[in-house]
Amino acid sequence: MKIALGCDHAGFALKSQLLPWFRERGHDILDLGTFSTDPVDYPDFARAVGLTVVRQEAQRGILICGSGVGACIAANKIKGIRAGICHDTFSARQGVEDDDMNVLCIGARVVASDLAKEILTAFLHATFSHLERHERRVAKILDMERKGQ
Repeated sequence: MKIALGCDHAGFALKSQLLPWFRERGHDILDLGTFSTDPVDYPDFARAVGLTVVRQEAQRGILICGSGVGACIAANKIKGIRAGICHDTFSARQGVEDDDMNVLCIGARVVASDLAKEILTAFLHATFSHLERHERRVAKILDMERKGQ
């Protein structure tokens, strides 16, 4: 799977640990930064990942910041992005299956590397169910997005 991956300085160490893990599993990673622990602003990386997903240059996006919250808020400002913060495998899987989540946000100060790998596995292996009730709910979200309310 082609994945857009971004982080801020707080997520840099976790992202660095995960890069070889992704590649060992055959994923094509678009590493959109940051590339050090020098302080940066997470909205810049949320925008880069989100736009890459919206332009269909990647099938999914992953954002890593300190808590996951800021990156998630920023990513959800991009039309077409359905980002969720997940610190457990159930939410990562269900977010895709029920809500068609296309960007996963993780807090590097909340989740250790081993758990992050489990969460990412659940996210990357899940597919949207297309059940009528989930289609209806996602359509309502898209309608809210179009109307800006």
